[in-house]
Amino acid sequence: MININVKINKSEKTYPIYIEKDGVENLKSKIVKSLRGDKYLVVISQKVDRIYGELLGFSKDEKFVLKDGEKEKNFHNYKKIIDRALKAGLKRNDAIIAIGGGVVGDLAGFAASTYMRGIDYIQVPTTLLACVDSSVGGKVAIDTKSGKNLVGCFYQPKSVFINLNFLKTLDDRQYKTGLGEVVKYIFIEKSCKCPEDLNFSNFMSENTNKILLRDLSVIEKLVEICIKLKVAVIEQDEEEHGLRKILNFGHTYAHALESITRYKKYTHGEAVVKGIKFAFNLAEKRSLIDKNYSFFAYDILKKFGFIEIPDYPKDKILKAMKMDKKNNSQKIVFILPVDYSTVQEFSLGENEIFSDSNS
Repeated sequence: MININVKINKSEKTYPIYIEKDGVENLKSKIVKSLRGDKYLVVISQKVDRIYGELLGFSKDEKFVLKDGEKEKNFHNYKKIIDRALKAGLKRNDAIIAIGGGVVGDLAGFAASTYMRGIDYIQVPTTLLACVDSSVGGKVAIDTKSGKNLVGCFYQPKSVFINLNFLKTLDDRQYKTGLGEVVKYIFIEKSCKCPEDLNFSNFMSENTNKILLRDLSVIEKLVEICIKLKVAVIEQDEEEHGLRKILNFGHTYAHALESITRYKKYTHGEAVVKGIKFAFNLAEKRSLIDKNYSFFAYDILKKFGFIEIPDYPKDKILKAMKMDKKNNSQKIVFILPVDYSTVQEFSLGENEIFSDSNS
């Protein structure tokens, strides 16, 4: 088992992240032992419950089964979880346990952050995307009709249990969407200011085939590196006032694309890859990088076989971008590459974003 401890400098909060390949059937006892109170509510993905429910061993009365899909991360299901927690008699030293992908983790975490002004919650990510991204860092939220994650807060989990066996049953598209978030770290590694030199770009290049074949020993190292890079960032900037913004590389365009396609056409990782390509194109047009670095980036993305997404009308993309909560004034905030594995924040006006060659 790999154990990574997160320490938030500002608040002195600490919590462990466990990465393991032990059997899923042993997970419940480990989670329950980590709890402060006697009661808990498990919010679990419908698909995960169908495949692993019996192995995990939580009773029907202990579970709230959430249907799958981004559309489920809404006020209606938030209220249902709160009602179930009240019915179960959860007190302030009890916990909500999230078992599933990012939708489950975000929704359950937001419910935990508001229930009795905040109770413990445990993250058990079951997708590659959730393992390397949403389960770590304390962003919890729900979606509204106006956009993604517009209602939420920063609320750190009590602990994170990453069991790599869940990844064996992901379909290829969901596995690839996780890789879409993984490759982001190649391009931001130096900016993360991690105390370790992890050489993630070399690791990804040398292990491409094993990663695509889901070699669990390689995936274990991949998840560990991604988490160490993210932890290095959030320990310095929990609430995204500065450094943490670099984790949004590729996401300004991605969130706009997801919004205009109503979260139905592309997965988050697919949208992020399109956003990374857009960011490289924009950076090259603004002479922030040279063509060689762009070729390097496109070559990496090609090796992992991500789907090609067509360009969408710039007026629709711009309208959706303007709703991004990270914007300031009339400017749209982008994280753009400026050197190998290095990015910076830029606030751009509409006329600075699109040209005939990147629309």
